[in-house]
Amino acid sequence: METAQSRINRLVDAALPHVAFDGWSETTFKAAVNDSEIDMSEARMLAPRGALDLAIAHHRQADAAMVAQLAETDLSQLRYSERVTRALSIRLDAIADKEAVRRASALFSLPNNAAEGARMIWETADHIWTALGDTSDDLNWYTKRATLSAVWSATVLYWLGDQSENASNTRAFIERRIDNVMQIEKTKAKLRENALTKTLVGGIEGLFSRASAPRRRFDDLPGHWRKPPQDRQGGA
Repeated sequence: METAQSRINRLVDAALPHVAFDGWSETTFKAAVNDSEIDMSEARMLAPRGALDLAIAHHRQADAAMVAQLAETDLSQLRYSERVTRALSIRLDAIADKEAVRRASALFSLPNNAAEGARMIWETADHIWTALGDTSDDLNWYTKRATLSAVWSATVLYWLGDQSENASNTRAFIERRIDNVMQIEKTKAKLRENALTKTLVGGIEGLFSRASAPRRRFDDLPGHWRKPPQDRQGGA
């Protein structure tokens, strides 16, 4: 029996030939419904926001392909920065239709869709860190994903204009950006060794020490705050 996800995938596949001409638009959505032979009422249930939901589904298809490929890739001999670089390269390879991504970038740049676009980038970063075995459960959970989100969004913009064979220029771009991030981390480590900055950094880290990664029961929230020991012991 065909699942709801497989039917959404059918709609996405049917939409792709039209996206190059009409973008992720209502025209494309209606054409996808017609070509997929899915009833319009059911299509509206599967994708209430029409083409926007199909663009999101298309993005998540590539994320899923990346996660599957990472699960089959031996990264044990690579340094951690190299693992992140490889993961971003694999995510790049998971994109089958460049024009669809170009059109999606335009769609998500619109003010009313910007939040969804940011969420898609964050999801990709989260999938990468999770696939690489990240176990952070504090502020680092957020900073890792925020940093990688910035790298991935810059990578996509660079890649959209890249005409090099096998996107070799973009892959070099990824390596440079990850190298930049590592240099920043090294600088932060040195600052922590300085007596003056140690106090400042310690104060900032203390302020956010109660930040915690989202739990499964709070999947719709960006995170939560740990209660202080006295709160956990004393009551609500």
